Amino acid sequence: MLLSMEHLRKEYANGKVAVDDFNLNVDKGEFICFIGTSGSGKTTTMRMINRMLTQTSGTIKINDKDISQMDPVKLRRSIGYVIQNVGLMPHMTIQENIEIVPKLLGWDKEKRDKQAHKMIDLAQLPEEMLQRYPGELSGGQQQRIGVVRALAADQEIILMDEPFGALDPITRESLQDLVKHLQEDLGRTFIFVTHDMDEALRLATRVVIMSKGKQVQIDTPENILRHPANEFVTNLIGEERLIRAQPNIMNIKQIMRKNPVAISPDKTLSDTIDLMHDKRVDTLLVTDDQDKLIGYIDLDDVSRNTNASTLVSELMNHEVFYVQDKALIGDTVQRILKLGVKNVPVVDDDHRLVGIVTRTSLVDLVYDALRGATDEELSSPFNADIHAAANRDEDDSKDDNKDTEKEEGSDGQS
Repeated sequence: MLLSMEHLRKEYANGKVAVDDFNLNVDKGEFICFIGTSGSGKTTTMRMINRMLTQTSGTIKINDKDISQMDPVKLRRSIGYVIQNVGLMPHMTIQENIEIVPKLLGWDKEKRDKQAHKMIDLAQLPEEMLQRYPGELSGGQQQRIGVVRALAADQEIILMDEPFGALDPITRESLQDLVKHLQEDLGRTFIFVTHDMDEALRLATRVVIMSKGKQVQIDTPENILRHPANEFVTNLIGEERLIRAQPNIMNIKQIMRKNPVAISPDKTLSDTIDLMHDKRVDTLLVTDDQDKLIGYIDLDDVSRNTNASTLVSELMNHEVFYVQDKALIGDTVQRILKLGVKNVPVVDDDHRLVGIVTRTSLVDLVYDALRGATDEELSSPFNADIHAAANRDEDDSKDDNKDTEKEEGSDGQS
C-alpha cells in the first residue's frame, strides 16, 4: 500500500469541521480524483497528504511511514505538487524551473540537465523552450511545464489541485490527455482535485465523491455512473452523464473517417503547400515518425511565411483538440458542436492518429437521432443541449456542405 489515510478529521479553531472520518487506501499507479461541491473537504483532504495542513486526528502513511513523524520539508520535496496558477518562477528559465527540486535534493548538474531535457520532451514541447522564461510561453505551455516539473524529481505521489480550471476547453483537454498518458506511462500515483465531473470520470481509476467533509462514494468511474450510491451522487453526476453511461451507445471509432491527411514536422513549407493543394484541404495534422499526433498546421500559418524551406516544426500549433477512438459519441458531440470546429482528429490509446470526425457528420447524426425521438426524449436536458448546439451551427451548414463536397474522394479534412 503506497498511501493510507485512516479516520482523518480536520477541525478548525472556530469549531468548523472540514473533514470528518475520512478513510482511503491508494495503491501505486492509481489515479484518484476527489470531487464534490464547494466546501466538501476535497482540497483540505489532499493538502493534509503533504502536511500543508495538519489533521486534527487520524493517520496518514506513505509506504507504511507515518507522515507526522517526517520532516515536513523533506516530505514536500518527495511529493510532486501542481496548482492552478502553475507557480513557475518568472525570473528563472524553464530549465531552471524544472530543476528546482532536483537541485534541492542535491542532484549534480549533468543529471539535472539530462532530466530537464527528458521533461521537456514529456511535455511535448521543443527543447529550445528550456532557455525561455515563463512569460514567453502560453498559459497551456506553462501548465505543461508545471506538470512535468512535478515529475522531475521522480516523486512517487503527485498532488494536483484543480490545475486546469482557468484554461480554455481545447487546452484543458489536451493537458488532461498529457497527464493521463504520463501517469500511465511512468506508473506514478496521482491525487487530483477537481470540480469538473467530466474531468474526474475521464482521468480517474477511482473517484472519491465528498460532501460536507465526508466521503460519499469511492469507486471506479464506470461503477459510479452505473450505480450511484445515493441521490446526492445522482444529482452530482447529472441526468446527461447517466444517459450516456447506458450500454450499446456508439463510440467515435464507428463514425470516424480513416486515413486523415497528415504531414511530418521535418517537411518544409513548400511540401505543406503541395500537400494541401493535392488533397484540397486547408489544415494538415502533424504526426511524428510513430504516427503520433503532435499538432497541426493551417493555411493561416502558411500564409504568414514566405520562406519555402521553413520546417513544419517551426510553424505548427502544438495545442490541438482531439478525441479518443473509444470515446462514446455522447461524451464528445456537445464539446465538438459547441467549440464550432469543423473537424476533430481521433487518436488511439498510444496517441497515434487513426481518423478524423467532421462536424457535419455529427450534426447529421444528432438530427437523425432527434427525428426518431419522442417528444418526452426531445425535452430532456441532454437532447435539448445537443439540439441547441446543432442549431447554433446551422448558419455554417452551407460551408460544411461545401467542405464535404470538396472532400469527396479524400480524407474528410477541410
